[in-house]
Amino acid sequence: MAGLMAALVLTGTLYSALSPAHATEEAIQSESSAEAAGRELYERSCITCHGENLEGVPTRGPSLIGAGEAAVYFQVHTGRMPLVRQEAQAPDKPAIFNDEEIDQLMAYIQANGGGPTLPSGDLRDGDLAEGGELFRLNCAQCHNFVGEGGALSSGKRAPSLEDANDLEIYSAMLSGPENMPIFGDNQLTPEEKRSIINYIQTVKEQADPGGAGIGRIGPVAEGVVIWVVGVAALLFGIFWMGSKA
Repeated sequence: MAGLMAALVLTGTLYSALSPAHATEEAIQSESSAEAAGRELYERSCITCHGENLEGVPTRGPSLIGAGEAAVYFQVHTGRMPLVRQEAQAPDKPAIFNDEEIDQLMAYIQANGGGPTLPSGDLRDGDLAEGGELFRLNCAQCHNFVGEGGALSSGKRAPSLEDANDLEIYSAMLSGPENMPIFGDNQLTPEEKRSIINYIQTVKEQADPGGAGIGRIGPVAEGVVIWVVGVAALLFGIFWMGSKA
């Protein structure tokens, strides 16, 4: 027993002497400073609508408790927040905060409200064919088959995904902004989310096989062009032949 106690004391002493204590203290201090900076940004730009303790303010803004850093990244990085005025839907616009400030806001709200966190790694590391099937099943009814977006009810619309980056799409699936439902890991696994992102970004990079894309909104636009051009050409031919006769 005496030998065992001596060995434990010696091990503890060596660990205390050789462990990177300074690195740990620096990491804690850095994390605290990010949260403190995030608190300052929140109190300057967000507290009026979301409340002093992230609890939300009736008729102004929802609670951020449980929203997580994923919701913060999507809303702030796409410029939807801070909101300029109350509308049916927050429009996307150039972001007001830079990347460092967004990280600070995420750190503060994640530490005090919790919720979904941002993923890491390659967000396009998924099966392309599976992503297309999942997108058509879960997303196309609002965002169109190629992510062009479309109108919804009550003055709202599903935005175009043309300019959305990988992390914005993933964070939108995690947080469910506006009329979009939340796709947690029980609905779509992380691998399936990556497959959907791979499909969206691949379709955006593909050239239109027919030349002009006509907005890429599907058979409606194509049918209108065929009807207008085709019928006009047919009528011109009829009148031309009639005049010759």
